Amino acid sequence: MKLVVILSRVPYPLEKGDKLRAFHQLKELSKRHEIVLCCLNDGKKPSPETLEVLRSIASETHIFQLNKIRIFANLLFGLLSSKPFQVLYFYQRKAHKQIASIIEQANPDRIFCQLIRTAEYAKNEHDYYKILDYQDAFSKGVDRREKKAKWPWREIFAMERKRLIAYENIIFEYFEAKVIISEEDRRFIYHPERKDIKIVTNGIDTEFFAKRGKEPAYDLVFTGNMSYPPNIETAEFIVNQVLPALKKQRPGISVLLSGSTPHKRVQALDAIEGVTVSGWVDDIRDSYESARVFFAPMQIGTGLQNKLLEAMSLQIPAVTSELANKSLKGKDGENILIRNSVEGYVEAIESLLQNPEMATKIGTKGREYVEKNFSWKQSVDVLESTF
Repeated sequence: MKLVVILSRVPYPLEKGDKLRAFHQLKELSKRHEIVLCCLNDGKKPSPETLEVLRSIASETHIFQLNKIRIFANLLFGLLSSKPFQVLYFYQRKAHKQIASIIEQANPDRIFCQLIRTAEYAKNEHDYYKILDYQDAFSKGVDRREKKAKWPWREIFAMERKRLIAYENIIFEYFEAKVIISEEDRRFIYHPERKDIKIVTNGIDTEFFAKRGKEPAYDLVFTGNMSYPPNIETAEFIVNQVLPALKKQRPGISVLLSGSTPHKRVQALDAIEGVTVSGWVDDIRDSYESARVFFAPMQIGTGLQNKLLEAMSLQIPAVTSELANKSLKGKDGENILIRNSVEGYVEAIESLLQNPEMATKIGTKGREYVEKNFSWKQSVDVLESTF
């Protein structure tokens, strides 16, 4: 088949969850289908290396540089709109006309849109069979942020939540097939036929994320895009709430916060004793394997956490929250430790640091669980069944 794929970001390098999902899906799909790739881009122009990587998975790559002034105008006038701000952020009429022209010339068998952010570019292409990857229930993610926010952000998040709930429902009707990352996220798409949305989980490259035997230099590590609000809040929760409690039992405990574009709030944590903020690293495996325990006490956010899959694949024993485990569905005490309070996290971390045999068992079982349940081939096989 010939597929026109529309993404809200250039899917390389792999420093964000949606980019990782898109890249690996396209890499697998390109083995059997011709890909015409259309990427929106609100950042700097892609490097030659990025373009070379994209050429390996797509017969054509079109990148649409979003105008920053137009983004600002969309958001400003969006106060009078009913569409979600993050849909307005990524929509520009010039890019829409160009994508429509590409679709007409390509005459694809299928159009595949990742995230509701791109839905406006394809929703009225009625002559084509269209697939939408919701990926996450954005409305629920914003709902969790709203509950923790202060004025005026609480009111802004409340407005966005209501718009997202309506849009996620309405956009369902424009696409012939729909997929999402987990059953938990599907529950929060408020459409009477939401059970028709297929579950397409993320996968993991277990050959790449395989234990290399590096000697750990830190006790704990947390990784992720450190400009992403749920990761910022999790980093602050680790350092400001869990770390002081751990220090009472283990004064010399050390924490690594590793990931791209750390927000100034994350950068500030580097000044605290025992905390290191690394920023971008060339090989994220080095960050995972530099610690004895992977700690991801996610407080907000939706979807399946790639960071957990990667840590478990590397046999790093992981401690996480009930929220983060809803999509992962790990088994507490067997392949992961699941807690929901500062006291619980301290107990779990201490048990792993004090008991190397237990840590090894959790790490080994974590790897086995990921190998059995998560692969990109399995994921894309389900996606292809919607074509």
